[in-house]
Amino acid sequence: MATRIWPVMKLATKVTIAGGAVYVAYDSGLLGNSEQGSEALQKAKAVIPPAMEEWMKYFGVEAQLPTIPKIEFSPVDAWNSGVQWTISNLSEAPTKATEYTSQGLQYLKDLTK
Repeated sequence: MATRIWPVMKLATKVTIAGGAVYVAYDSGLLGNSEQGSEALQKAKAVIPPAMEEWMKYFGVEAQLPTIPKIEFSPVDAWNSGVQWTISNLSEAPTKATEYTSQGLQYLKDLTK
């Protein structure tokens, strides 16, 4: 009986952890628009280093944390340019597929001559 419960417990644990991660991501604004994601990044930059220092003191670990690297670009702009590039390429996909198909058929016709 215990061997049948174990896989169910493992699955329930995984689903709970995944659900919690999705909830935290949604609650912090990571699943929102780019401005909300940028705000969440700024909040994380402010909160994570003090929390790490507190945990290191709690566990008695003495180590120097590396400094947070400076981001020289706007994540909002990078996100928007990536989305624009993706949508642009997706909109051109049918035309490109037709073009490449025509080129492929022409190549095959030339081979059979």
